[in-house]
This record gives sequence, structure tokens and C-alpha cells, in this order.
Amino acid sequence: MRRVLLLVALLLPLAGCGELPEPFLGNPGPAALRLRQPPAPRLAVPPPGMALLSDGAAAGFAAALAQSLRAQEVPAFALRPARTDWRLAVAASDHDEMVVPTYTVLNPQGQSQGMVTGAPIPAAAWAAGKPATLKAAAEAVAPQLAHLLTGVEVALMRADPNSLYNRPARVLIAAVTGAPGNGDATLAGALRIALKTVGEQVQPKLAGADFVVHGQVRMTPLPGGKQRVEVRWIVDTAAGAEGGRVFQLNVIPAGSLDHDWTPVAPAIAAQAASGVKEVILRQSRRK
Repeated sequence: MRRVLLLVALLLPLAGCGELPEPFLGNPGPAALRLRQPPAPRLAVPPPGMALLSDGAAAGFAAALAQSLRAQEVPAFALRPARTDWRLAVAASDHDEMVVPTYTVLNPQGQSQGMVTGAPIPAAAWAAGKPATLKAAAEAVAPQLAHLLTGVEVALMRADPNSLYNRPARVLIAAVTGAPGNGDATLAGALRIALKTVGEQVQPKLAGADFVVHGQVRMTPLPGGKQRVEVRWIVDTAAGAEGGRVFQLNVIPAGSLDHDWTPVAPAIAAQAASGVKEVILRQSRRK
């Protein structure tokens, strides 16, 4: 249920057509293959009725918890759960003038998947329900809840022999668009080969696929006779939900890729395959 942002290697500028494909491989830099992981099914955080808080404070605490969990990249929202939502149930109990909150993660069937006990808080401060107190409690427990949710998700996938945790992903490489010359077809073909090399199953049809990869190329003129090349790989689930994105940026001599991409496509695809596999591994909870 938890998702993360990743930064991978920066592709160095293209020195000239005679240097292909090595400059595309480059050395690590500050930003370039950027992978974005969207959220899994949401976690509902309703106002807790058993937390020894007033109605207003309970609503505020639910909002603080949801915000703190989103900061941990858990898709949490302060709302009443729908039938398909996971839910965070919050309760609290008195212990020697201290209040101890507990947080239980429930699956859509209402079954407990784990519990976290929060740090004790002075009863008077808890009963007052001040936003600063509730926010501090939410921020303190959010990392523990995020860790719990990650463990729950991995355990569920490990238990399913047909889950992506236990087998290679089946991937369809769909069309690449926007590249001049033979770029669209050449990049798509090169990525098919590169993904096979890193261990995923590439197939020619949508039926049975787990992920579909689309490529988009954008060429932008720059001063000094240069062009910026942006290659975007969008990794979707077979159902159409976005699984992640890989971005590649490069600066080349203007016009040097107007016709033939054959010399550079393998290197571009090798970098892209590494990023696409990273998306698949994280979506599959294998990493």
C-alpha cells in the first residue's frame, strides 16, 4: 500500500553522432530517470469514536493522521470507509493519568491486519484535543503504521502463488510516439529486447499482460544548435491504472536523430529497462 519516489542516473549530453551509444549510458548524476509510484487502494481514516476525544477533536485527529500517513506515501484519507477501502481504527484507554492510543489496520472485510500502540500522552492534554497535540501524536505513529502496511501487503502477495511477488511480470510494449525518423519503431523494439534481458516476460498481446509500457518522445530546440530529447516511458497495469513513469533527458546536436535511431536505441532501452523493471519490482512488492 505504500509507494515511493525514486531518482536514478542522469543521462549525459550527447557529444556527437560518432560517440553513440556510450554518452547515453553516462555516469550517475543528480536527477534523470525519475520513477513515480502512484498509490495503491486507499486507507480510510474515519473520526475515531472510541479515542476519548470530542467529536471535533476526533475529526481533527483523523485529518492529522491521514496527512501524516500521506507524508509517508500511504494513500490515506480522512473519510468514512467505502466497501472496498482498508480502514484505520483508532481507540484510546486511560492508564494512570496517561492516555495510550492504539491503531488497528482493518482490511475491507473488517479483519485486523495488525496493530500499533502509540506513545502515552498526558490525559489532560489528550482530553483538551488541541491540534498541536494531535498532530504530534499522528506524526509520531505514522512511520510505524507505514511499516506495518508494507509488511501486510508483502505478506499477502507472498501467500498468493499467482501474485507478481512469486513470478516474473508479463509485459506488453505498446507504441512509442513522437520520435522523428525511425525512432518510434526502433525504440519499441529495443525496449522489448532490453526488458527480456533484465528478466521480465515480454509478450506481443494485451491478453494476459500484467503491465503495458507506452513510450513518448519529445524533441525541443535549444540555443546553440542543440536539441533536448525527452523520452517518457509510462508503465500502466493491464487494467489501465498508472503503475509508474520513467523519464530520460538528454541534449544532442540539433538534427542528429532526425532519421536513424539505430545506433542509440539499445543504450536508451537499457537505461529505460532498468527503470521500468524498478517500477515493476515495486509494484510487485519484490523490492
